Formats: sequence, C-alpha cells, structure tokens
Amino acid sequence: MTQTRQTPPQAIPRKRKQHSRTGNGRGMLYVMLALAVILLVFMVAVYPVCMVGAPETAVIRIPRDATEKNVNDSLTKYFGADYTAKVMRLVKIRRPDFSQRHGAYEIKQGANALSAMRSLTSGAQKEITVTVNGYRSLNLLIDNLARKFDFSADDLFNALYTPGFLESYGLTRDQALALFVDDSYNAYWSFSPSQLLKKFGDNYLRIWNEERVKRAAALGRTPAEMMIIASITDEETNALQEKGTIGRLYINRLDKGMRLQADPTVRFAVGDFTIRRVQGADLRFDSPYNTYIHKGLPPGPIRTTSLKTIQLILDARPNDYLYMCAKEDFSGTHNFAADYGSHAQNALRYQHALDERGIKK
Repeated sequence: MTQTRQTPPQAIPRKRKQHSRTGNGRGMLYVMLALAVILLVFMVAVYPVCMVGAPETAVIRIPRDATEKNVNDSLTKYFGADYTAKVMRLVKIRRPDFSQRHGAYEIKQGANALSAMRSLTSGAQKEITVTVNGYRSLNLLIDNLARKFDFSADDLFNALYTPGFLESYGLTRDQALALFVDDSYNAYWSFSPSQLLKKFGDNYLRIWNEERVKRAAALGRTPAEMMIIASITDEETNALQEKGTIGRLYINRLDKGMRLQADPTVRFAVGDFTIRRVQGADLRFDSPYNTYIHKGLPPGPIRTTSLKTIQLILDARPNDYLYMCAKEDFSGTHNFAADYGSHAQNALRYQHALDERGIKK
C-alpha cells in the first residue's frame, strides 16, 4: 500500500530570530551603561580616595583639645589643600572626636586619603626617639627634650624637681643630670613630663641594679657618686682603654683625702670647655665644682655619662695611681704615676710640648 508522505514541520519564522538579536543588543547596552556608571563613580568618588597619594611623608601632631580645623590646618601645611580636602571629607563621615586624639600620627608618602583618615582617627601614634649623649648642661638637655614633646621646658623642670622625685632614685637636686644616662629612648610626642622622666628613671634603675650597687659599695661609693666620677672620666678622655684606669685613680685620691684636681671640673666651673691649658686664674675660680679648691667630689655630674663608662670603672683592675697628665704627643691619652716626682716629670714634658705649639689656653 502506498504511504502518504507527511509534510515536514515548518521552520521557526525568521522574525523570531530577529527579536532575539534585538533583545541581546539591548542587554549589551544596559551592561555598557552600567559599566560607564561604575567607571564614573570610581573616577569621581573612589579614585581620589584610594588612588591619590600623599605627596610626602609627614607627622601630623594633634594637640590637646584639638578641633577639625586644627587637623585641617596641619594637613594643609604638609600636603596642600587638595589632598587635605579628600581626607577631611572622609573624616566627616567617621566624625571622630579629635579632642581625644592627642598625639603624633605619621602619614607616609603615597598614602591615600582613606589610609590617612584611618591613621588620624584610629591609628597608633608614631614613636619618636630621643638620644642623650654627652650633655654638659642640664638646662640645655631639658630645653632640647622639651622641643620634641608637647610640653615646655618649665613643665619638665617642674616635674623633675617635684618633691621626692629625685630622692626616689637616690639623687639630690644637684645630681639631677645623673638621671639622664647616655642612651636612646623611645617615647610618644603626647607624653607628659612625668611619663618621659619615668623612661629615664627606669633606665637608671636598670643600670643601677643590685649587682652594680654592690660593686659600687665595694669601692666605697654610691651610684650617684659613681655617676659623678664617670662624668669627670668622660671629660678627661675619649680613650676607652683608659677610662677604667682614670676612674680608679679618682677613687684612689678620694680614699686618701686628696683633692681630685681634675681639670674638667675647672672647665665646667668656669663654663668654658674649650680651655686646653688650665692656668692660675682658672684654678682659683671660686666654685663648688672646682676640685682644685674643694676636697671630695663636686656636687653633681659635669656631663651625662654612659653605662659603658660606668662598667669600665667597675670592671677595672685596682691600681695605685694618684696622678695623671696628658701625653706630650697629644694622642689624647695619659701618663700615669703613683708618686708626685714621676708626675712632675710627666707634667714638665707636656708643658714643653704646649709651649712648642704656642698653646697658651
């Protein structure tokens, strides 16, 4: 039997395919518009905040009871108005209380506005390092310290001389310079005078631990007296190999009731450390620090000293030296003697060397 051929189903009309392409085109258009909006938002809002960096590194100091204006002015000083405006826009969103942010905060070169805002509103303070090294004047030391912190030199002096403070370290008012041992100290700009002094005091107590106190006592000296001896030793020589010997020589003279007759104490009394040849008028200068006139140690140190010098004196071998004189070769070292006759010969050679070089003072 003959089968009837069935007509195949008709294909999907072309107009439906055209409709699909039109829908896809609109979708792409929406995607492109969305990307454009995102890019616009990025360029207007995100790029300035996240991509524009600080032109330099600076530490922004926020004083006590600061306002937004104080912070704005500090930022502008270092970074200019444009960068500052970006940071302050973010600050207004967070709305911090700058009166409670007393401190110093570092903004590094290249930091974006968001990072800067976080540093100022919730970041940790930038530590500062203060170094004490061979200060010959307490006034100069206090002035230099105060310049690095948010308090005055008078504030620091008042804290230093608070009744009972120096006494708690075994020091008198005249011995105050001893508290500031040569070293580097980390602190914060917002420290109070008392907080800073505690840093120095803690280091002093660390140095004068039980062992060193006992070793000083074995030499018949208190820590405060050892600080004075070390300070004179440091002024007498820069040669490490001699510091222990010289320190012990001073102790020998003290033990025998002799005057120290240390030239550095005369320079300190006169107020002129440039003197190379201490002479008659200087030796007669009336001051408790002039050890040619007064027996015993001067009232306090003549400069700040270091743990290194203290340790060299404590570790030095005992000697019987009572006299010393700078060597005639001007090497900065000394000739030592146990008797005055030998010392006189050493001194004569040195005086001749001074005369030959025309050194009068």
